[in-house]
Amino acid sequence: MSDGHRDYSDAPKHVVEFYRENHREQTRAVALAKAEDFGSLSRREMGAWEALMELDQLVDESDPDIELGQLDHALQAAEAARAAGEPEWLVLTALVHDLGKVLCLFGEPQWAVVGDTFPLGCAFSEEIIFSEFFSENPDVEEVSFQGQFGVYEPGCGLASVTMSWGHDEYLARVLRDRLPEEALYVIRYHSFYSGHSADVYSHLFDDRDRAMMPWVRRFQAFDLYSKSPVAPSRSQLLDHYSALLERWLPGVLKW
Repeated sequence: MSDGHRDYSDAPKHVVEFYRENHREQTRAVALAKAEDFGSLSRREMGAWEALMELDQLVDESDPDIELGQLDHALQAAEAARAAGEPEWLVLTALVHDLGKVLCLFGEPQWAVVGDTFPLGCAFSEEIIFSEFFSENPDVEEVSFQGQFGVYEPGCGLASVTMSWGHDEYLARVLRDRLPEEALYVIRYHSFYSGHSADVYSHLFDDRDRAMMPWVRRFQAFDLYSKSPVAPSRSQLLDHYSALLERWLPGVLKW
């Protein structure tokens, strides 16, 4: 990435160790089990605003760019989208895109919550950050998971692909009946950098993916390039975004 963002060449030790653990533990069997477990959405009921406030003190261990809490990152991303004149649904998406990190509140380790996501059930691409750590992943020994397609058919569509488990997939399930299709797609795949930036998994895309992926790429301007070590002025923003959430996501959500 340019502009100094996502520069892992001199990443702090804790970021390197995060990805070592993530790449070792994220097997297809683990992802399927966690999707079944957390997909029940039976852990807690709380509103979107409450979830946003809960994440105030959470710092993403996989992020080499900033060490602010997730509330500040959410406000930075939303403000960048709003300043660019994006439609309100995309501003909302920028605000809530990381709410799935509440998984950490349920005792989940960060390797199962944050970081880049990637397909499981086929060969790991060298374009995935710290791909060398996949040598410790048991899936590299499964014959059916090897090759460009693994267990998948060409053009099967990402909806048919098991992705590494984390906050993207989880939040897309929490909000599946509450937001436009484009917003849910952005939420589900915004951490899939080897797919939307390196473009090495397009052989699995179907027509829906090709139509939707430009929104994910557009979203990166607000997710990635809005990051700043300077926290935003909350006093000027919280009332505005509380009202935004009330319009789009009123009431409680099942988590």
